[in-house]
Amino acid sequence: MEALGVTATPYMTLLALSVVLLVVHILLQGMFATRELGSQWNAGPRDEGLEPKSPLAGRAARASRNFQETYPAFIGLLLGVAFSGDDASYWGLIGAWIWFVARIVYLPLYLAGIPYFRSFVWLISLIGLLAMMFALFR
Repeated sequence: MEALGVTATPYMTLLALSVVLLVVHILLQGMFATRELGSQWNAGPRDEGLEPKSPLAGRAARASRNFQETYPAFIGLLLGVAFSGDDASYWGLIGAWIWFVARIVYLPLYLAGIPYFRSFVWLISLIGLLAMMFALFR
């Protein structure tokens, strides 16, 4: 990346941390589903179409899906900002951190079933994505 004249270290750090957060989502979803449906279900082909019924397992699955809905936009914007050279304004990096921190806060709020504030935190994460988009058009 040095050949492109871009110092991408903070961006790549955020990219790696976001992958860790993705894995946390996947592991939590699997853990709560396995707790309810058993390890035989988890290890099997899951052809029977069973879905966990507990509120916590459902919330973990929905939180994971919600994360995965905005994650491609985050990755695309992060790489776009990194390669465009965001050094002058740092809006892209600030937006990326806003998205990342909001997504961390969002997960326990969703698991706990806390309404309204959870939606507000999701909106903050969206503002982070918009800041990253703004950085691309500056």
